[in-house]
Amino acid sequence: MSLQSAPAGLKTPRAAAVAGILFSFLLLTSIFLILQTLRVDPRDPGDWLRAPAWKVTLALNLIPFAGIAFLWFMGVLRDKLGAQEHKLFATVFLGSGLLFVALLFTAASAIGAILTAHAALPRELSGSVSFIWARSFAYNLASIYAVKMAGVFLLTASTILLRTGITARWTALAGYAAAGFILFGSHVVDWSFLIFPLWALIVSADMLFSERDLQMD
Repeated sequence: MSLQSAPAGLKTPRAAAVAGILFSFLLLTSIFLILQTLRVDPRDPGDWLRAPAWKVTLALNLIPFAGIAFLWFMGVLRDKLGAQEHKLFATVFLGSGLLFVALLFTAASAIGAILTAHAALPRELSGSVSFIWARSFAYNLASIYAVKMAGVFLLTASTILLRTGITARWTALAGYAAAGFILFGSHVVDWSFLIFPLWALIVSADMLFSERDLQMD
């Protein structure tokens, strides 16, 4: 393979599809592992700290790889815009995606700090002011700010899908609907955080199957 042909292979919808599926799988797995241990409540009393926390530890180690896959997914989607890219649009797209990853990492770091502090002082952390502060901090980052950035990203990503036509039109429309729900209804439904990786999984699967059908034709 020549050096000139290599970049073209990285710009195919398959690259975005693989990255999107990997991101969705890793993030969904992390969320389910965490929800099996932690309560979706900023006033979590911390009783889960007395149980084995291997599920939370595993989830926290998967999240960085989910973020890396998401950055790849975001990069390929942006590349598909090409000459159609608008500076204002690109700023919102990149900003929301990068902020989502940064907030997700920060929330995971806060949970990791709780585990580290509990390992050092197991009798003093649970139920303390420090625990309540750290737990509320992580909850707000993930359930409010990261989710809202995911909603903004959904709006811009759905517009990219409509402009490029690399997926079925209904996936973009579903993205708009999901973005509206996340932006205005996430405070009502706790599981709204799952909508974002599920949408990425659906879009990625559609990309993969659409490209396979084109190759078969």
